[in-house]
Amino acid sequence: MTSLSGLAGTGTLLRFALRRDRVTTPVWIAVNALMVLSMPNTLKSLYGTAAERADLLRQVRTNASFRALIGPLYDTSIGGLTAWRVGLFAGLLAAVAGLLIVVRHTRDEEESGRAELVASGAVGRRASLTAALLTAAVANGVTALLVTAGLAGQGAAGALSFGLGLAATGMVFATTAAIAAQLTESARLARGLTSAVLGAAFVLRAAGDSATADGGSVWTWLSPLGWLENLRPFAAERWWVLLLFAAAVLLQGLAAYVLAGRRDLGMSFFPTRPGPATGRLGSAAALAWRLQRGGVLGWSLGFFLAGVIYGGLTEGAADLVGDNQNARQIFERMGGQSGLTDAFLASMVGMLGLIAALYVVASVLRLSTEETSGRAEPLLACQVSRLRWAAGHLTVAFAGAALIMLLAGAGFAVGYGRQVGPILAACLVQLPAVWVIGGVAVLLYGVAPRLAPAAWGVAVAVLLIGWVGPALDAPRLVLDLSPFGHLPKLPGVEMTWGPVLVLLALATALTATGLAGLRRRDLTG
Repeated sequence: MTSLSGLAGTGTLLRFALRRDRVTTPVWIAVNALMVLSMPNTLKSLYGTAAERADLLRQVRTNASFRALIGPLYDTSIGGLTAWRVGLFAGLLAAVAGLLIVVRHTRDEEESGRAELVASGAVGRRASLTAALLTAAVANGVTALLVTAGLAGQGAAGALSFGLGLAATGMVFATTAAIAAQLTESARLARGLTSAVLGAAFVLRAAGDSATADGGSVWTWLSPLGWLENLRPFAAERWWVLLLFAAAVLLQGLAAYVLAGRRDLGMSFFPTRPGPATGRLGSAAALAWRLQRGGVLGWSLGFFLAGVIYGGLTEGAADLVGDNQNARQIFERMGGQSGLTDAFLASMVGMLGLIAALYVVASVLRLSTEETSGRAEPLLACQVSRLRWAAGHLTVAFAGAALIMLLAGAGFAVGYGRQVGPILAACLVQLPAVWVIGGVAVLLYGVAPRLAPAAWGVAVAVLLIGWVGPALDAPRLVLDLSPFGHLPKLPGVEMTWGPVLVLLALATALTATGLAGLRRRDLTG
């Protein structure tokens, strides 16, 4: 009876969570499913002959850098190529979606005070945690169904194992986030801690895959992302690997439940340290930096390491593409019509620019978090204007985007060691498009705060256009919907200032309109 009473109200909280996530979660699911399902036709055009596939297999087995980035290739069927090409990235997306969902419906609710209000009703002690995990399970289950149905034509068993593998990866990190939500007193720290675990899993898998061509390294087996590739969809599936996922989910879920039952609501096992007796923050901008510095530092490190990895891959890009004209054309559509090396560099820098758009949206929407949690109102009751308060966070958002792109360029310089100036210019030229996406987030927050989360949809849509559009040879009209489609494809081409200045003006106008709306509207509280 005690255990059942601890779950009282779970159904109601689940329905509420699904309603709250009715926009963001379908976007995550759609992006992941579309990324996977767009690959088979693309790969058919890229590697249409047995000779081309055999050459690709040889290149992957002999190129440790590409194995570290994407993973080993086990089978040259279209299904096997799809699992190789997007399996790791789809697993990462599923993991990120799972951790965000769980933290949002557990620690975020406690931090805002809403969980305490809900707990005053007929709600069990573990109901919110159960509802959060079930919400993540629904999202991962829908992703698995879409992927399985979409790839069934390539082989039913392979499609099912791939879909289940993605869902299982998402649930592993959802339960990791559930533990982090019990250990920390801040949703930001819970997300950061789980993201650090995800980053460590990627590094372990990359180290193992660079060492061996068959995924058999002990480092690979220490990572859930390594389990996903060792499930081997479309390549004599290893169904028993799913038991590793199940064990991890059950053990982590049990740990989260035990921890949830041994702490008070709103508390944690690692509480936040008390601040100094006298304040050291003299401005709203300093407070914004204090609140967001952990995120900035994490993104900076990630972009620097990504630059090092992509820079190290540049020398082998020509060898991997070889004489495959279709692959060459995709790189040229992403990176311009210059030489293959410059096109590869431009396409990789462009991908980092697309990801930087996610950073700027997250940083801008910190304004919304501060407002809805009630922390902004006491601050604005002092001698701090709304514009000064917002300017602090926007400075971190827009200047932070410039910092991470600069560090990405520094990483390219370390990994590639050539064209340092042109690569830094290529990284910086992404900023006007990144700032346009940030401007959209400011506009939505300032004018229609309830629609502010839709900025994630805009950023993800732009990411999808940049990632999938060139591979599908999408019409120019579609590619032009993204601000990144108007940027010069540096390095390798002449700099054109017209589109850059237009995008800068558009970003300025969007931001100014959003700030004007913030000045005039009431706080949502």
